[in-house]
Amino acid sequence: MQYSWFNRNLKWIYTLPAVIFVMLMMLFPIIYTVRISFYEWSMSATSPPVWVGLSNYLALFKDERFWHAAGSTFYFTFAALALEVILGIAIALLLSREFRGKNLVKTVFLLPMVATPVAMGLVWMLIYEPTIGVANMLLKTFGLEPLLWLASPNQVIPSLVIVDVWEWTPMIALIIMAGLATLPSDPYEAADVDGASTWRKFVSITLPLLRPTIIVAAMLRLIDVLKTFDIIYATTQGGPNFASETLNLYGYVLGFQYFKLGMASSLLVIFFALVMGLTLFMIWMRKRMEGATS
Repeated sequence: MQYSWFNRNLKWIYTLPAVIFVMLMMLFPIIYTVRISFYEWSMSATSPPVWVGLSNYLALFKDERFWHAAGSTFYFTFAALALEVILGIAIALLLSREFRGKNLVKTVFLLPMVATPVAMGLVWMLIYEPTIGVANMLLKTFGLEPLLWLASPNQVIPSLVIVDVWEWTPMIALIIMAGLATLPSDPYEAADVDGASTWRKFVSITLPLLRPTIIVAAMLRLIDVLKTFDIIYATTQGGPNFASETLNLYGYVLGFQYFKLGMASSLLVIFFALVMGLTLFMIWMRKRMEGATS
């Protein structure tokens, strides 16, 4: 009897230790961060944490730098995400066609995605260098005025968006290409019989059928773009004048430069709730899209 029960639940018995380990690795940092957010602590062995309740959260909501970082986070996130989704769809449609050298183009196209973000950030610092950078050399070639790129408060976020789009658009394109490969051929054959144009087939067939796939791609990138740290820290460290400082970066500054662990933890709790809320919204949208197409 015991042997048959063991056989029936074999998959749960063998996977349970791994599941428990992963859950502990995920839950412990979250619970510990939430706990520290209610304390004032400078990470000193001689000064123990002091309970302050919601004071850290109230101090953050009164902090202009926090709201500026939140605005920079949303600006960077949605600008990068919109461009990556649009370009990803366009590139996926292009690469789904047959042409000479297609495999070579795919390989070259994927190179930015496999590069180390910090190394790419340093490379783009050289590209954006105002005097000897390639970016300004190209502008001068076309008779345009050189830009300050990373050194201008008004230009730094768009410059960082370009870096993120260059590096991560291939991931969106890969997911869209996988979705294109699963689309049925019957609607296209019927559209050809009716004499529908390429644009009409894209708007009326391809785009509606691809919506769940696009939502998945956007959701994956949304989480990553919101948490972007390496590229920004490697290029600007939040400058100039905090113009490119995001919530993730401000949390790092509070914790490991100002040693305000309580405020840093409260910021990360707010940031975690923001990421979870947007993720759940995207999941809801995907289920709604699937229901509409089924």
